[in-house]
Amino acid sequence: MNITRLETALLEVNEIGAVKGQGITRLAYSREHWAANAYFIQKCEEAGMSVSIDACGNVIARREGSDPQLPAVACGSHLDTVQHGGRYDGTLGVIVGLEMIRSLNDRGVVTRYPIELISFACEESARFGVSTIGSKAMAGKLNPDSLEHLLDNEGISFPQALAAVGLDFAQITNAQRKNNELKAFFELHIEQGPLLEKRGVEIGIVTGIAAPVRLEVTIQGQASHSGTTPMNMRKDALIGAAEIITALEKAALEQTEHDTVATAGVCEVLPGAMNVVPDWVSLKIDIRGTDATSRQMIIEQLYSLFHELEKKRGLQIAARILSEEKPVALDKETIRLLSSECEAQGVTYTDMMSGAGHDAMNMASICKTGMIFIPSRDGISHHKDEYSSISQIAKGAALLEEVVLRCAEEVRNGSTGAFNNMDRSIQDESGKKKSAI
Repeated sequence: MNITRLETALLEVNEIGAVKGQGITRLAYSREHWAANAYFIQKCEEAGMSVSIDACGNVIARREGSDPQLPAVACGSHLDTVQHGGRYDGTLGVIVGLEMIRSLNDRGVVTRYPIELISFACEESARFGVSTIGSKAMAGKLNPDSLEHLLDNEGISFPQALAAVGLDFAQITNAQRKNNELKAFFELHIEQGPLLEKRGVEIGIVTGIAAPVRLEVTIQGQASHSGTTPMNMRKDALIGAAEIITALEKAALEQTEHDTVATAGVCEVLPGAMNVVPDWVSLKIDIRGTDATSRQMIIEQLYSLFHELEKKRGLQIAARILSEEKPVALDKETIRLLSSECEAQGVTYTDMMSGAGHDAMNMASICKTGMIFIPSRDGISHHKDEYSSISQIAKGAALLEEVVLRCAEEVRNGSTGAFNNMDRSIQDESGKKKSAI
């Protein structure tokens, strides 16, 4: 692979939506997101690929194989970002896929199976509060009714956002693909956590993707004067919320062996005056993991606590499930393929679960799916300081290329088969060539 060319493409696409010192903002279906898509489309067409945009806004670039009737081997990620996001989350998987195609062209490689490169729409929940919308649509998991009335912070509805980029909300389910259209899907992504770096491991092979249960909890107490209401006569909604938050942490710590985590990320308090005992609190809670039983145990402990607090503190507590998604186990055969290629390339690797959601979790329902993590410095992500070194990127890119080629089957001298004698190289940061396998 030409790593210098890969770096250049990363720099160019990340100029779109960048504000100096504030990171990159390319919210889903925004002008900046669509400009990044336009850049991607141009580069794919220059590389000889045919490009289409489906009804949900997923950009699909296709490099034909010697047998176009076969299902495609796909890879990709997303180009939308959170507010003030980083340069690598999602974007890296798309740009590495682009460089892979350019590299195959440079070497004149022909594959039996077509190869598709996908930039998914609306992977981030930053604009509408719902994530992985594009891949959900592609996998037939989308419920349009749940999207129709969503509004962003400027009051723009989801259908209006689609219309602004030339898409018709009424047609969104037409993005669904048939189960026989894709042979496999691979996603290269930064870890977004600290484990690979702390362990000194070069590659993470994702075995499963955690899914969240999200709850909204409202605590109703009674407002009263902070100076005249005795402590033992208060119905303080915020104290009740504090007990819930600390109990949530305790319950999650008891599930450490299952890697289940829990967060109370939003807390709204009314009336919000220093001299008034709070009478109303809203908490938004995220509980996620790959073990559904472990996740459910935390939820049950919370509901038990709600009843206790109602009796002990005279509060009224109501909870509703905002969303509940199922954890996804990735294909074991694909995990073995990734492991064997790591060994062949001499890179260190570990099996690991993903605590964050990704498009791969939806693609796993329609084809064999694999996911590759590379280290993130200090575990930072969704932030302007997000960083992975070019040497780390190169190792992930070499792995992605090899497994895609394995699945797509290079055609040589009228035959297909293994890649034992492939002459492939990548450049390290000093510009010197080193063997990728």
